[in-house]
Amino acid sequence: MKTAIVLGTRPEIIKLAPIIKKLGTKRCSVIFTGQHYDYQMGMQFIHQLGLPKPDYSLKISKSSPQFQISEIIAKLSKILSKEKPDTVIVQGDTNTVLAAGICSLKSNIPISHVEAGLRSNDWRMPEEHNRIAIDHLSELLFTPTQNSKINLISEKVHGQIYVTGNTIIDAVNTYSKISKKKSQISVEIDNFALLTLHRSENVDNKKTLTSIVKGLIDSNEDIIFPLHPRTRKRLDEFNLHKKLLKSKNILLLDSLGYFEMLEFMKKCTFIVTDSGGIQEEATSPLIRKKVLVVRKTTDRPEAIDSGMAEIIGLNEKSISKSIKKTMKDPKVHSRKTPYGKGNASYKIIKILQNHF
Repeated sequence: MKTAIVLGTRPEIIKLAPIIKKLGTKRCSVIFTGQHYDYQMGMQFIHQLGLPKPDYSLKISKSSPQFQISEIIAKLSKILSKEKPDTVIVQGDTNTVLAAGICSLKSNIPISHVEAGLRSNDWRMPEEHNRIAIDHLSELLFTPTQNSKINLISEKVHGQIYVTGNTIIDAVNTYSKISKKKSQISVEIDNFALLTLHRSENVDNKKTLTSIVKGLIDSNEDIIFPLHPRTRKRLDEFNLHKKLLKSKNILLLDSLGYFEMLEFMKKCTFIVTDSGGIQEEATSPLIRKKVLVVRKTTDRPEAIDSGMAEIIGLNEKSISKSIKKTMKDPKVHSRKTPYGKGNASYKIIKILQNHF
């Protein structure tokens, strides 16, 4: 079996790392698109997780999503023609995933989609467009939960569906054991909320981002906020960066590496985020933290149903009130993650071996 794994963003690197390590360099070629354009959001994670240097780096230009997708397709087509893999493996719902899916389909190479079947039913999210498209292009669909499988069945996708769990739990199980030793930042403070924001529908909208920032400040609770490059840019553009710097309760940091983020998640009292991956990671028994989801909807309903996450919306008063309430009672009562036992990568590879 010969595979090509195409990835371009931080979540893809983390979630595909267990599969890449188990397949080994003889059975897979790693193709990195560099979708984030930023070392701290891309190659840093490849280095930190001990993954081999990508066999190919596309180095796509910083441009609009549509041009980015077309550029990936053009460059990737030449690589796939040379490599001739039995299948192309993609993960998630990024522009890299959509581009790789279109290119693979037109190259007559079967697509294997890791983390298939997620739905937010929120068409404002570019990721929703991508995940629906890639699921209908794929031959093998690896869903993290039974709920995701039901989504795919209801849409009558043509590919074969397998419930495997989520590989992010595999990653947490592996790397949280060494994260304290590997982390470059020591977390010494107590009783703080960890905040992450990066989704385009939140940070690219001035009104929405202003409301979120006001809610955070008005909570008066200690918050540590590592800044995604996209978020930092928008905070500057909307004149909100200085407001955060002047606040008494929010500490701004540069974006964190994977080991550093794991340590902050383990140390914090609870998490405030718009990230889908963090909603999953926080359910791991090795982290087990309540998550407040700063969104109108979520594509991880399992985390909500387990009581480990709560959607708090985008209204400043709701955000402030939820943070205050959770700081008083941050306990989560579920001890079992809905995303599997940490053996998803093993299951996925066994299925791939049986097919190819």
